[in-house]
Amino acid sequence: MSGLAKMIDHTLLKPDATKNEIERFCKEAETYHFFSVCVHPVWVQTASDLLRGSDVNVCTVIGFPHGATTTEVKVFETKQALENGADEIDMVMNIGALKGGDVQAVERDITSVVNVCQGHVVKVIIETSLLTEKEIIQACELAVKAGADFVKTSTGFSNGGATVEDIRLMRKTVGPNMGIKASGGIRNRKTAEALIKAGATRIGASAGVAIVDGES
Repeated sequence: MSGLAKMIDHTLLKPDATKNEIERFCKEAETYHFFSVCVHPVWVQTASDLLRGSDVNVCTVIGFPHGATTTEVKVFETKQALENGADEIDMVMNIGALKGGDVQAVERDITSVVNVCQGHVVKVIIETSLLTEKEIIQACELAVKAGADFVKTSTGFSNGGATVEDIRLMRKTVGPNMGIKASGGIRNRKTAEALIKAGATRIGASAGVAIVDGES
């Protein structure tokens, strides 16, 4: 059970989250020893203060949820998040640039964030539900080339989440060593374990407690 908990980013990214809810999520993360809490940048300082001295990391999202902010804005957002105590950065790829064929812009966008992270883990959200199989492969290859640590399936705010098929394709593309984060629509232990079996090394979910407790 604890092994599964250590693969979970306990996620609270709804726009109306309050400080009380952030505090509750951080307490749950401490109790269950999740790998991290994943919160919006505005809550990074709060989460960092609450979790100081614990074994729980603080993860935040950049360019969220559409990936359509400029690279300069993503870099600034990342710098501020790190200053406020973020340990890991989940950035949304420039999805429109990828689909439009501007792979240089996509790579530059990712590389710029990786460069300011200086050793902090960077996960690239590629939003698989909006991509063709060929585009998923291309997005993964660009993330590898740009020096990211993980590729991540979804924001949870588009028209689909993580699937076993997408995880298998991503793992086949990036090889055995790169991290893969499955996120979006993961609400129970059975789904989480199927995604891990397919190649995911991290699970992003708001239902972390239910997943670890084995509830439906």
